[in-house]
Amino acid sequence: MEDWTTNPMNAVTVGIALLVILLFVWIAVVGGRLKKLRKQYTAVMGNTGVTNMEEVIIQLKEGLAEQQQANIVLKAQLADVQAALPLQKSKVGIVRYNAFAEQGSDLSFSIAIINQEKDGAIFSGIHSRENTYVYAKPVEKGESTYPLTPEERKAIHEAK
Repeated sequence: MEDWTTNPMNAVTVGIALLVILLFVWIAVVGGRLKKLRKQYTAVMGNTGVTNMEEVIIQLKEGLAEQQQANIVLKAQLADVQAALPLQKSKVGIVRYNAFAEQGSDLSFSIAIINQEKDGAIFSGIHSRENTYVYAKPVEKGESTYPLTPEERKAIHEAK
């Protein structure tokens, strides 16, 4: 019987067999990498229906530009709201009291409606047995050009 190392054909056959095995291993490794790349490609492309990466990048860039424009508009609107907010008459203070100690109950009232700078108006209703009289006074910086009653001052203080 002949030794495989002495016959050159056997050595070539063994060499080719090793090369084939090595190529199969290499193909398996490359196939695994290709599968991983395909998954990444599918994740990037998603369900866009676009097969060209350049088109996807262009769409993303256009979408980003639109978002930046919308962001600029929203920032301008926010600045407008922040500038107008302190001027809104949103602070309210209410005081109920008995205007005439000898009759009735706490049916008279003073309502202050002011903003952060204490500008606005105060409304007072004086209730008696026969009538209710309502008065309005402008308020600037917590004071009025008309005399304020203690109840009206209290309503302004509560509105702060």
